[in-house]
Amino acid sequence: MFMAIRHIRLKTAPLWGFAFGLVSYALFNYWLGIFYPPAIVIIPALYAVYYFFLFPALKLADTAFPRWGFLVQSIIWIGYEYLRTKGFLGYPYGILGYTQYSVPVVARVAALTGVWGVSALLVFPSALIAHCMQNGVKMHTKVAASAYTCVFALVLVYGFVTGYDYSSCPTKKAALIQQNIDPWQGGDATYREALRRLTKMSTQAMEDPAGKPDIVVWSETSFVPSIDWHTRYRTDPGYYKMVKELRDYMDRQTVPFVLGNNEGVLGFDEETKQQVRQDHNSALLFEGGQITKVYRKIHLVPFTEHFPYKKQLPFIYNFLVDWDTHFWIPGTEYTVFDAAGFKFSTPICFEDSFGDLSRSFVHSGAQVIVNLSNDGWAYSVPAEMQHMAMAAFRAYENRRTVVRSTNSGITCVIDPSGRRVAEMEPFIEGYLIADIPVYDATTTLYTRWGDWFGIACAAIAAVLLVLGVLLTTVLKCKKI
Repeated sequence: MFMAIRHIRLKTAPLWGFAFGLVSYALFNYWLGIFYPPAIVIIPALYAVYYFFLFPALKLADTAFPRWGFLVQSIIWIGYEYLRTKGFLGYPYGILGYTQYSVPVVARVAALTGVWGVSALLVFPSALIAHCMQNGVKMHTKVAASAYTCVFALVLVYGFVTGYDYSSCPTKKAALIQQNIDPWQGGDATYREALRRLTKMSTQAMEDPAGKPDIVVWSETSFVPSIDWHTRYRTDPGYYKMVKELRDYMDRQTVPFVLGNNEGVLGFDEETKQQVRQDHNSALLFEGGQITKVYRKIHLVPFTEHFPYKKQLPFIYNFLVDWDTHFWIPGTEYTVFDAAGFKFSTPICFEDSFGDLSRSFVHSGAQVIVNLSNDGWAYSVPAEMQHMAMAAFRAYENRRTVVRSTNSGITCVIDPSGRRVAEMEPFIEGYLIADIPVYDATTTLYTRWGDWFGIACAAIAAVLLVLGVLLTTVLKCKKI
């Protein structure tokens, strides 16, 4: 990409960027089309627009700073990666640093810089090599290469030194249930079959020779009919019967259960001025057969779960409705559960791909991050691996255990050093019993300061781009 940018003109850079963004994200996220066909149009088109502006910025860095353009390009790239995770359209898939999820000795630097520091380790040599291939190896590039080598060596040393063994710290035994059924198919038969599998495997896990678990965790929307709503209002006899069956099962359990549910609550619609049912994508904690605490998903997936611009962009809203989009109401509280002898929070699905969310949970007192996900709709192992790779960085960044209980994969336990200490094959029905390290003795720089590295790069990039425009303008005036 950096070589291509060196050979294109500034005037045509937006078109090249548009094409690059469109094609790369259509390939990288091909699985979106399996679940929600509009998404395979929306996401590549969105990134085509991003790259429409990014390529000229990278080209400007190359022309305005002929000696150090590779460094400016690297800063711009990291700033771009950070900014595109913010706001309603925030989408972290494709961040370079996530490719190193299985290289702990490199990825552990995220405890200092977040994933942005790992991205910097990857993008800088790419930009430098492209510069040298075009302009040859000069003294300033030798200095840059030497500095990078020293930084990389320090990163490796840090990775080795902080690669602690957490096997001796306190643990809790968890049963993670993977029912491998797609709830998006909908209908009574699907929901009933899911309940049958979940209760069957949970009972088996409770009797497993490995020992009785301290807690049982089901996946995101593992049980779809709203438990509290149908208990209170009984608007659908069939759903009420399923809810009663579930609650009767929970009444017989002696350990806490965490499960995902489409939680319906009575709310007020400002538009119609009436009380209506509003749905949250929620995680419920059952203790002694009762719901004792609830977490409601804060960061909803844009377009497929949430679209807050109904009045401003009614044509898009109506298009989504025509595609049978189920809209949720976002939660507001960073809930920390206290059960089975430890404190944990439950980011739901897409949320574990955002570092600042898990950091907020840890700040609120969570000792363990327990992610509930459903990626079964993608019917794609690559999609599930991409998601798991991002989740692994929440362990690296906060030095906390990350547990993933999923519908179809990747169900696993990642210790605070980023090692996957237990894992289950994707797309099979079963359960995983694993010991969860409960560690909260240290607080990382990332947990304290958050995305400081990404923010700094974004701010510096903005200044350098303004300076680049001024320098380019001055040079043009001199030529005239």
